[in-house]
Amino acid sequence: MDKSSLMSMLDLETRSAKTKKKKRKWREIEAIHDQYRLRKELEEIDSLNELDTLEMSM
Repeated sequence: MDKSSLMSMLDLETRSAKTKKKKRKWREIEAIHDQYRLRKELEEIDSLNELDTLEMSM
């Protein structure tokens, strides 16, 4: 194996590692966004539940 083929193999490995890191980071960001959306939905449901409880007590 000559030097150029070795360097190209190392370059491909480095690129795939960087791509995997980017994908992992992006998945983490999406998970945070999903948690935020879920928390917001639960707060909306909870506030609607509080309104129903107030209306029933009147």
